[in-house]
Amino acid sequence: MAAAPAPRPRTSTREPEELGRRLAAWLDTRLPGAQVTDVRVPASNGMSSETLLFDIEHPDTPVRACALRLAADPAAYTVFPTYDMARQHRVMGLVAAHTDLPVPRVHWLEEDPGPLGAPFFVMARAEGRVPPDVMPYTYEGNWLHAASDTERAALQEASISLLARLHDQFPAKEAEFLLPEGAGSPLRRHVDDQRAYYAWVVRGLAPSPLLERAFDRLEELWPEDEGPAVLNWGDARIGNVVYDGFEPVAVLDWEMAAYAPREVDLGWTVYLHRFFQDLTVGFGQPGLPDFLRRTDLERRYAELTGHTPRDMEFHTLYAALRHGIVMLRIAYRQAHFGEVVIPADPDGLILHHAGLAAMVQGTYW
Repeated sequence: MAAAPAPRPRTSTREPEELGRRLAAWLDTRLPGAQVTDVRVPASNGMSSETLLFDIEHPDTPVRACALRLAADPAAYTVFPTYDMARQHRVMGLVAAHTDLPVPRVHWLEEDPGPLGAPFFVMARAEGRVPPDVMPYTYEGNWLHAASDTERAALQEASISLLARLHDQFPAKEAEFLLPEGAGSPLRRHVDDQRAYYAWVVRGLAPSPLLERAFDRLEELWPEDEGPAVLNWGDARIGNVVYDGFEPVAVLDWEMAAYAPREVDLGWTVYLHRFFQDLTVGFGQPGLPDFLRRTDLERRYAELTGHTPRDMEFHTLYAALRHGIVMLRIAYRQAHFGEVVIPADPDGLILHHAGLAAMVQGTYW
């Protein structure tokens, strides 16, 4: 019998009850007399920015069912070096203004860390269901795995349409403020920014030979024509979508939004599903081999946009590399909290190291 995956790392060092009390005090300065009720943390709370769900009772409130996105606790060995909540708030507002994507309406932005210990913003909460990350939706025992092939095909079609519409509808120039500092094209700056993130992750710790080989391989595969840059969702995957049935009703998590070629987003969508699929197969289950396949996503994206995806070996490798850096940081975070022991070979901390190595060698696809 296959072993079960390792326990999920802790996602927060904060107490929801205390956050709820502080939130109520803050809200009273914005909506005097408002009551905060039903404060809770969602089961799908991530390991980066945190989410708090709550309701507001007030006759003049602009929203009743709310979600709050709170920057990670800076004292809790954060996954990313910075959390720019104003940037996320701005991106979501712009996407809502310029596209027909179902982005939750954003309301208050609080940049002062005083009220809750870090900056945050409040948005409308969408009701529905999200494909789970733990255990992944590719495992048996969740609503998406139990769906019919026809239902999953409908969800796949609706989800790739989100990406196509975002890239086509959003005016690219409005996304230029997301460019990292530095020189070169949007893709070069994006990759350089990831190199800087990797350097931050391994500072004072063991570096990853595999991740460094992957960076070298990227240079060998660098596209001759990078293509135009557009607004990238950033964390473009179905686990960041709320569905009513099999139709998207909310597109979430814009903290990795970027100005980059279309394929950066598409490569992330393709690879993040493969990450879950490979993980599931590795633990002895068939997963969902006919769902979100690379060839199907590339073909349908081209049909919807008129843009044929190119250099996808580069872009899927880049997605796997980026995900590997995040995985390494999360593993070092687990070690910080005493949840794991760092092995002699740090590459073993990267959950998908075998797949990433195959991509570097050109034998994965």
